[in-house]
Amino acid sequence: MEEAPYEIPTIPASAGALIFDGAGRLLILKPTYKAGWTIPGGQVEAGGETPWQACRREAREESGVEIDSGRLACVDFLRPREGRPGGMRFLFDCGVLAAERLSHVNVQAGEIAEFGFVPVDEALKLLSGPLRRRVRAALSARSCQYLEDGKPVSGVSD
Repeated sequence: MEEAPYEIPTIPASAGALIFDGAGRLLILKPTYKAGWTIPGGQVEAGGETPWQACRREAREESGVEIDSGRLACVDFLRPREGRPGGMRFLFDCGVLAAERLSHVNVQAGEIAEFGFVPVDEALKLLSGPLRRRVRAALSARSCQYLEDGKPVSGVSD
């Protein structure tokens, strides 16, 4: 009897950056390719890019902001659903950046329609549900949060 070949799972991953100005406002972006607002971030590229590298690359590409340091604030596992592959979402808190660095925000033409530094409470209202839950979890804890489908998991604590 022949055994079925072992199937290696393919799980897409993305990474996002929480970037704040000196007043504690969050950098949010309005993409042209989807409804609503988001934060700098995107897919981890195939070929060995790490989530941290993707976070830094996407922030640079989408906003022109160079990130030197950050803290892994949240990991969210999204289950696959009809028409959606699910995946892993990594969220990095990149802290407060100097006004000089943020004065050079230059959004990616064709992909980003506008940007703003918005108080966190306002930003949470503008972000999509899954991203809003990730950001809220990341900002409400001192350690990295683990979520599944945007929700805390029983038995896993900070």
